[in-house]
Amino acid sequence: MTEPRQTSAEDRKVPLLYYCVAGGKAVFVLAVFRVLAGPFTEDIFGEELLPMPTWEWVVFSVTPLIILWLARRPVDWEALSGERMFFKIALTFYLLYALAFSLFQGEWILWVGVAAGLSGLSGIYYLNHRESSDAD
Repeated sequence: MTEPRQTSAEDRKVPLLYYCVAGGKAVFVLAVFRVLAGPFTEDIFGEELLPMPTWEWVVFSVTPLIILWLARRPVDWEALSGERMFFKIALTFYLLYALAFSLFQGEWILWVGVAAGLSGLSGIYYLNHRESSDAD
């Protein structure tokens, strides 16, 4: 009765996943700040001190993809049930920015961000579909 509870590797992995989600949220806030920083400096100082994001946007857009890859197991995906909408919003935001600037500004590096956004959204669709088919 007073024996300590045995913890398995799965019990220890879920809190690490929550730290990854918190890091993903922080990266999303930084991405929104980074997008708004260029026009903000142009409005305040009269010249654009920071150009619009290019290579750093690829890093932003790959972050949720890595978290989704880490949470691909059914136990971990179930633990992220409350965070799925956040990932959809973040990946859509990353995808739209990367697509617009790769098409209209000719930034070829942003095509990697487009691929990451599409991969992440299709991964969410796949994991949700797999979860619903497992429940049947």
